[in-house]
Amino acid sequence: MAEKIATRVAYGNALANLGETNHFYVMDADLSGSTQTAIFGKKFPERFINCGIAEANMISAAAGIASTGVPVFCSSFAMFACGRAYEQIRNSVAYPRLNVKICASHGGITVGEDGPTHQYCEDLAIMRSTPNMVVVNPADATEATAAVEAILKYDGPVYCRLGRFAVPVVFDPADFRFELGKGNVISDGKDVVIFATGIMNAAAIEARELLKGHGVDAAVVDIHTIKPIDRELIASYAAKTGAVVTAEEHSIIGGLGSAVAEVLAETVPTKMTRVGIEDVFGTSASAEVLLDHYKLNAAGIVEKTLRLLGK
Repeated sequence: MAEKIATRVAYGNALANLGETNHFYVMDADLSGSTQTAIFGKKFPERFINCGIAEANMISAAAGIASTGVPVFCSSFAMFACGRAYEQIRNSVAYPRLNVKICASHGGITVGEDGPTHQYCEDLAIMRSTPNMVVVNPADATEATAAVEAILKYDGPVYCRLGRFAVPVVFDPADFRFELGKGNVISDGKDVVIFATGIMNAAAIEARELLKGHGVDAAVVDIHTIKPIDRELIASYAAKTGAVVTAEEHSIIGGLGSAVAEVLAETVPTKMTRVGIEDVFGTSASAEVLLDHYKLNAAGIVEKTLRLLGK
């Protein structure tokens, strides 16, 4: 069984490691133990600022620091970092295109028992619609580590979604390569392509194996950057397979599914289906129960894939 690590843990460790050779600030809204920014704070207290439970102020202060030429990472739960502080993100960070990285943990349904008020499944849609904003959703600890380094090097605002839930490590750090805006082909296939983002990559890989039993050869492609999205790769696999499935731990409205549909409509119109949260709020339960309940698993991907293919 693959090792399981939460992407928020990889984020905290990556910040601490990068802080040794790079000058940047890290800010948190009194949740540094949960977001894992405490690892950086303990190592570099002079560059760590706990802003208290005041997310809007945190983003505004980060914009001020970034305006001096120093990159800033801001963290809180996705519901608060993105939802509560959106006005400041839009007007103080994205509009002037400042070098602020909003790295939000506890994204998606896998917040679990914290319930629907904390299960933020709309963040990718909101951030994707914001001008100047790059949107990243790592699949595992390996990709999260690489993503943090990549967004530090990128000069401009970034939203990076991280998770509370420990998920399988699907990429080998020894040979993994990460480039903003470019998808990763995990497995080739000719009958259908599954474009997955975030933790749904592990489910897509499992679904590919299950689909073999139904005579279906599925390609699996990791789309870690929702914006700018890899239009060329999406169009090429749609043309090759003639059938597209998207899988995300996010609303099917406005996230990966919508982004892929927009690309296909403008390049290679293709039959497709979306696996995700279907325009509903979550409920309180363990992450495992919720993933099964909302069919954000291999079985859910297989079911929709077979229906799409008429099998």
